[in-house]
Amino acid sequence: MPACPAQVITPAAFVPARAGSPDAVVRLTVRLKAGDEAAWREFHDTYCHRLLRYLLVVAQGDEDLARNALQGAFIRAVRHVRRFDSEPALWSWLTVLALSAIRDERRKRRRYVAFLERWFDWLSIAPPSATPPRDPDSQLEELLAQTLATLPEDDVRLIQDKYFDGLSVREIASALGGTEKAVESRLGRIRRRLKDRILSRLHDEPASES
Repeated sequence: MPACPAQVITPAAFVPARAGSPDAVVRLTVRLKAGDEAAWREFHDTYCHRLLRYLLVVAQGDEDLARNALQGAFIRAVRHVRRFDSEPALWSWLTVLALSAIRDERRKRRRYVAFLERWFDWLSIAPPSATPPRDPDSQLEELLAQTLATLPEDDVRLIQDKYFDGLSVREIASALGGTEKAVESRLGRIRRRLKDRILSRLHDEPASES
C-alpha cells in the first residue's frame, strides 16, 4: 500500500468526504475482497487523506504517529476486508482499524523508550565486566547495536569509554582536553539521538494484530 502523500492540513480539510452510494460501496468492497489491484488503488485514494485527518485528531497533531498508524490501518484492511453495504458502515470499520493501529504504535513507542531507559540506567551503574541484561525481545538489543553503528565514530568512542569501558566523566574530559560539563552535555545529546533514531526505525516495522 503506497504511503499517503503529504498534505497541508487546514480547517477545511476536516470536512468529511462525500459518501458514496450504497451500490458503489458494495461494488468496491466486493472487488477489494477479490484482490482487484485497481480497486485497492481507488480505495487508498478515496480514504487515505480522510483517515489521516482522523488519526491526526486522535494523535493530537503528532503527524509521525498518525502516518505510522495509517499504514497499520491499511495493512489491517488488506488482511480483513469484507463486503459492506453502506459507506458509513465501511468508514466505521476503518476507524476501528485506525484506533487499533494507533494503540499498537503507542505501545511500541513506550516499549522501545522504556528499553532504552533501562539500558542506559544499567550502563550508568554496571561494572565494565558486567553482561547487559537480556530483554525478552532480543530484537531490541539488535536494533540498539545497529543504531549505534550509524553514529559518528567519535560519538561511538565516547559511548564506549563511558558505558562499556567504565571511564568516569572526569577521565574522559581529561583525555579530550575539555570540561566535565561539556562531556555530560555531549553524552546527553548522543543518548537523545539514539532514541530518536531507534524510534524512526519503528516506521519500518509491521504493526501487530490486535
